[in-house]
Amino acid sequence: MAASTMPDWLVPMAATLTAQRFSGPQWLFERKFDGIRLLAYKHGDDVKLYSRNQLPQHLPAVAAAVARLPARELILDGEILWDTSAYHVFDLLWQDGENLCERPIEQRLEALARLPFTTPLLHVERLDEAEPWLRAAAEGWEGVIAKRCGSSYEHRRSPHWLKMKIEASQELVVGGFTDPQGKRAGLGALLVGYYDGDDLVFAGKVGTGFDNATLVALRAKVDALEIDTSPFTRAVGLPRLRAHWVKPELVVQVAFMEWTRYDKLRHPRLIGIRADKRAREVVRERP
Repeated sequence: MAASTMPDWLVPMAATLTAQRFSGPQWLFERKFDGIRLLAYKHGDDVKLYSRNQLPQHLPAVAAAVARLPARELILDGEILWDTSAYHVFDLLWQDGENLCERPIEQRLEALARLPFTTPLLHVERLDEAEPWLRAAAEGWEGVIAKRCGSSYEHRRSPHWLKMKIEASQELVVGGFTDPQGKRAGLGALLVGYYDGDDLVFAGKVGTGFDNATLVALRAKVDALEIDTSPFTRAVGLPRLRAHWVKPELVVQVAFMEWTRYDKLRHPRLIGIRADKRAREVVRERP
């Protein structure tokens, strides 16, 4: 087979949320990581790292480890965790002139397993348990990804990759914040929402999951985005006392128990700030 020219970009495959809990030999299972999608492009000694919407990422240790891999060309797909710089790689899309996306997932994973990773690169573990979500719940994971055996790598959100979340989580847009009370630093709570068409819908307040450093850093970010009027266009229950409004540009990841009957987050907590997601792409995720 003649070698092809390595592309500058391949749209990453996305998983579809499901409310089902299942197992079976027609699926491969792996941990769903709570982090930021990262694609690594190696061409000779040059390594470029991108988020899922092609924003360049500066991670020198990851880039150096990818550069050491014994291949002239590679495109890797994986996840960087919020609290570490470890790069958990779960797919191989390109290797030395060959597009692997049309190959069955089993073949892509076999080729990936042959690459000798060094820290901070890690191969994602396959889960062999009959009920992998039970392990996910026991170990406090966000959830499990199920990938259909024999499937190719599709450049879209696909039903051949399904995500089963143990803890509900959602990307949300910051549209405002409240002042801190007492000895709390930075801010009191973030006022967050999601897009439904052209409407920015208020989804609730996020006031936990912060340490002092995060509170101070977030206050600096939202102060730079402050505006005079609320950006929320559907805003039942929106607090007005001690509230400030910001341009809806900052995206955060939030964990929560469930949506209430009034379509608000129940017991939300901040997981992290998403630098890899545009605000207008944030919609309410439904199974």
